[in-house]
Amino acid sequence: MPEVALAQGTIHYRDTGEGEPVLFLHGYLMDGRLWDPVVDRLTPRFRCIRPDLPLGAHRTPLNPDTDLSLPGIAHLVANLLAGLDLREVTLVGNDMGAGLAQIVAANHPERIGRLVLTDGECFDNCPPAWFRPLVPASRVPGLLTLAFQSLRLRAARRLPCAYGWLTKRALPDDLIDEWVEAFFGDPGVRHDCVKVTRDFVPAALLDAARRLTSFDKPALIAFAPEDRLFPFEHAERLTAMLPDARLEAVPDSLTWVMRDQPELISALIGEFIRSTPTDRAAPADADPA
Repeated sequence: MPEVALAQGTIHYRDTGEGEPVLFLHGYLMDGRLWDPVVDRLTPRFRCIRPDLPLGAHRTPLNPDTDLSLPGIAHLVANLLAGLDLREVTLVGNDMGAGLAQIVAANHPERIGRLVLTDGECFDNCPPAWFRPLVPASRVPGLLTLAFQSLRLRAARRLPCAYGWLTKRALPDDLIDEWVEAFFGDPGVRHDCVKVTRDFVPAALLDAARRLTSFDKPALIAFAPEDRLFPFEHAERLTAMLPDARLEAVPDSLTWVMRDQPELISALIGEFIRSTPTDRAAPADADPA
């Protein structure tokens, strides 16, 4: 897997296809392969980049002093765009990745050409109620690691406080096995995850929401009305706030719209890119330090 060295540390990523660049952000205790069903359908026409963010299932710990608050990880994503020299990127987010995409668009819009937000953290729903106990748990040494031991049992993953409310379909247990073992396989990765969890609070998303009213590039909001973790009314609020946004309801799906409705999501993203041309030759105004 290719990797890029950033100021914060090494980030591994998957890079497939050719054409306009699309960068996919994933959620907590996951990696970029979450998006595989959509990427498989888009790579004939687009360049799809899937970084493994430092959210607990990454393979290489970041530098010990790296800021892993939500704004800190958004800054890392902005540095990644610069490090790969990507311009006019279509930035796509889901779960915590949707919250990060909002912060990137609000704070580091220079290399973003379009924004796609699927079900994920918005406003004060950060984290959702079922996962809020993880925040105080992360402040007690060893408690988060103890809590995640149950994820090694496939039956436990189906609970609402695990992966159970993320998809209507069968869980990708082989993939989740690798995510969980990445967490347990390296103390540095566990340290990164604890740092992320301690700072998993809504202030940064509320600030981003206020700033997104100035994000005038095209945006697509694709949310599942049946989602039990991320309410559809938040998608409606985001659509009303963003100057150039449209809302699409994703039927028969929960949070993982890319797993429950891969054909629809890939079609929506592809049509959105084709219908909103950008000037890919335009230079980035500024890059993050």
